[in-house]
Amino acid sequence: MKEIRELVRNAELTKTQKVIAGFILDHSSDACFMTSTEIAARLGVSESSVIRFSRSLGFQGFMDFQKALRKDYQDKVLSISSAITIPSQRIAQRATLGSNAEYIKRHFKNAIQNLDNIFSENALPVFEDAADAIISSKRKYILATRGNTCLGNYFLLYLKHMVRDVETASSSSLSPFDHMCNICKDDCLIIFSFPRYSSVDRLTAQMAKESGARIIVITDKPSALLADYATTLITVPVDTNTFFNSMIGPQFIAEALLETISHKVRGIDKRLKKIDRYLDELGNY
Repeated sequence: MKEIRELVRNAELTKTQKVIAGFILDHSSDACFMTSTEIAARLGVSESSVIRFSRSLGFQGFMDFQKALRKDYQDKVLSISSAITIPSQRIAQRATLGSNAEYIKRHFKNAIQNLDNIFSENALPVFEDAADAIISSKRKYILATRGNTCLGNYFLLYLKHMVRDVETASSSSLSPFDHMCNICKDDCLIIFSFPRYSSVDRLTAQMAKESGARIIVITDKPSALLADYATTLITVPVDTNTFFNSMIGPQFIAEALLETISHKVRGIDKRLKKIDRYLDELGNY
């Protein structure tokens, strides 16, 4: 889907065509087998709008566009879309991928495709915008729940090494609302949110939005649950061929964002030397 995502991103689309594009990108495995009439009916638009959308991307018509979609589907058929969110259903879906022992290679292929999509879905300045928002904010809150906790903890550790006033909004003893009871318009919230999306994440984003804080959302697609709350949105697919999401793409996003921040902040070496002085005493690195 990389090439089609790039075509969509670079095309000048009408409001209706953006709706069609969103459906195509989020439901490519269904759309590649649907007629233009079926897509139009599904979205409540005219069939001519679907055809014009295809031509706006440089295809001769819908059939030509659908061939490209189907080729992409064949290349990606060995992955399970994050649109299937229930683990037991994902395990059942995996059985349809075949029983050969190529699962490591399939996982590698899916991971590479997820990574490739980062640069077709996000313009590079979005990392600069997110980094500037984090650095300039007074307090930085990080939220990541359940399977996304590894991303939040990683980001928390290294962001603390670079800037002041970094807090987690996730802990076993306190809710995010307890952590963020003082959040204001001068602060920012960084959320890692992937299917199955958490209602805790949504309510926390709502709390931040109502306070006027900046919200940086790292999620899987523009139509994700928290996308509308974002002042800065970064998307990366988490498609894989097993029952859990692939965190390779989101981990890259976290690292890329941290690296961007590291080039903008002064005094990191002093903090690291201070930390190392005590770690040397402890012997725990």
